[in-house]
Amino acid sequence: MKLAYWMYAGPAHIGTLRVASSFKNVHAIMHAPLGDDYFNVMRSMLERERDFTAATASIVDRHVLARGSQERVVDNILRKDQEEHPDLIILTPTCTSSILQEDLHNFVNRASIISHSDVIFADVDHYQVNEIQAADRTLEQVVRYYLDRCHRQEKWDQFLTDAPSVNIIGIFTLGFHNQHDCRELRRLLRDLDIEINQIIPEGGSVEDLQNLPKAWFNLIPYREVGLMTAVYLNKEYGMPYISIAPMGAVDMAEWIRQIQKNVNTLTLSSSNKRVDYEPYIDGQTRFVSQAAWFSRSIDCQNLTGKETVVFGDTTHAASITKILVREMGIRVSCAGTYCKHDAEWFKEQIQGFCDEILITDDHAEVGDMIARMEPSAIFGTQMERHIGKRLDIPCGVISAPVHIQNFPLGYRPFLGYEGTNQIADLIYNSFALGMEDHLLDIFGGHDTKEIISKSLSTDIGLIWNPESRLELNKIPRFAREKVEINTEKFARQKGIETITVEVMYAAKEALNT
Repeated sequence: MKLAYWMYAGPAHIGTLRVASSFKNVHAIMHAPLGDDYFNVMRSMLERERDFTAATASIVDRHVLARGSQERVVDNILRKDQEEHPDLIILTPTCTSSILQEDLHNFVNRASIISHSDVIFADVDHYQVNEIQAADRTLEQVVRYYLDRCHRQEKWDQFLTDAPSVNIIGIFTLGFHNQHDCRELRRLLRDLDIEINQIIPEGGSVEDLQNLPKAWFNLIPYREVGLMTAVYLNKEYGMPYISIAPMGAVDMAEWIRQIQKNVNTLTLSSSNKRVDYEPYIDGQTRFVSQAAWFSRSIDCQNLTGKETVVFGDTTHAASITKILVREMGIRVSCAGTYCKHDAEWFKEQIQGFCDEILITDDHAEVGDMIARMEPSAIFGTQMERHIGKRLDIPCGVISAPVHIQNFPLGYRPFLGYEGTNQIADLIYNSFALGMEDHLLDIFGGHDTKEIISKSLSTDIGLIWNPESRLELNKIPRFAREKVEINTEKFARQKGIETITVEVMYAAKEALNT
């Protein structure tokens, strides 16, 4: 648990609510004070949902503090059971209500005796994990609950589907371009003649979870959510899984080869023919994805020597780093992630692809690193976009946390072969190139105040002495601001704290040389 005015990953209960609201006919109840119940508004706004979000707050107020919560929590569970008739109700506290240390397990047990719906308590440590970890854990808990019950009732069908099939695990609400990525994965699997058994949690039904083991193997497009479920299914049911993110031409080809390997391995025990996807990889890489051609073009070669910084969740930050270096020949000065719990995997993936690695969830530390590096472009989250605006460095957003801009109406996947085109466009358009640099210099840059310093966390001011201020005021108004900016930039570069008339003329000469 961390007190901060801005975080890359939200509190744990948001992760639980995201998983619950992704399933069909599942209702979540927050045991929370007023102020913690903003999820409904956030999801409705960002996802542009037409239906109400299936989440209710069981408010903790002064009456609850005086008498305890059991009666109110149980009443809210039973009320939603009668009104909504959900298949499952998930009860979750928030960090704030967890301070009360109430026995919510007992509340759930009492309500489940009376309720027609299944009722479970989100088994998450709200002080130790963040939104991402809680979502991963909640999804695994829901899957485990229904498969264990299926075993107890002896309803489990042990036979695989006749044709090759997969489960896609980890597509869910408020994910970064998740809906577009899901469409792209559907298209790819259809091209490969592989059926989709289930997609969870987005749009899935908890009543169908008992059929998860019928698939030949599982696909985990993002490490952040779904990996715990895949590991559980592998351990309990022997289901193979592929956790490579099909992002970029190289990893895209490796992802398809892993699918081919799994299909051919399981084909040995069925009547299906062995498959060869190499012609498909070749055709898609050469004719569908334009990224391979673009990487050899003069436009992409103009990016050679440019330095970048990459920061985001582990999946996107690692993939974008490898795409920049391996596929486009762009140098990555620093790559980092805010997913500290998955730091070892991240370091292993990008070893040798960047000069520095940064593992932190402190945005001020990221800002200081960017200010020190002074890259040509940033590829990060919405926070890095704001940092870039302050430093006048362009930024392409490649990772959650999400913003309304990350829910485009057009088709913008990051995965698959169409995703390679979208990423190449994003990377190229994020740089200020050629004539644009010259024009920005002539017309004074974008409508942002220029800040040139080696740190964002300190406020270093410059002093103009009376003579220099008088000299500045002699300059016509239309050119005065540009002269002031260029002089202060020169002073900072030279480590000068007081600007004199001599410094002004030195700055002018330096600009003309």
